[in-house]
Amino acid sequence: MPLRSALRAQTSDCHAAVDILFGRFDLSNPLQYSSFLSAHARVVPAVETALEAAGIDELLPDWAERRRRHLLQADLAVLGIRPPELLPEPTFNSTAGVWGATYVLEGSKLGGAMLAKSVPSTLSSRYLTPNGPRGGTKHFMDLLDAAVVSPDEAISAARDCFMLFQRAAEMELELVLS
Repeated sequence: MPLRSALRAQTSDCHAAVDILFGRFDLSNPLQYSSFLSAHARVVPAVETALEAAGIDELLPDWAERRRRHLLQADLAVLGIRPPELLPEPTFNSTAGVWGATYVLEGSKLGGAMLAKSVPSTLSSRYLTPNGPRGGTKHFMDLLDAAVVSPDEAISAARDCFMLFQRAAEMELELVLS
């Protein structure tokens, strides 16, 4: 079974839980949109930094074009929002873990493009609409499927990454809806 298929099958419950939580934010509301971005800002910089420490740029030579923390921080700055405290940075001890976490981040780009349609044009949405490398999703999936790594380790890292997003969404929803 290709690694992409194993990841999709074994993380679908986490993915659904995260989608439900982030679906509670009204992205047309500036306050809730800011909270949505803040939730991501609790996770994305930490995960991207951890991936870089684990050597993601050796696996994905176009990593510099793929990372998005600078876009997220720019959107928050335009909205006048200070970046929130980061959740603990994960540790990736294997190439499989790097692929698993990157699968989550790359997948979030696809969801972000859909969500960007809900953001009013008066609000900055660079994070949700990154340019990235041309053909980047297909290229990533091809590399992911060609990776010879432990599916169990990749799945574990992906699930951990989804859990970070879930925790961040819960924190921000508690703040914005209370």
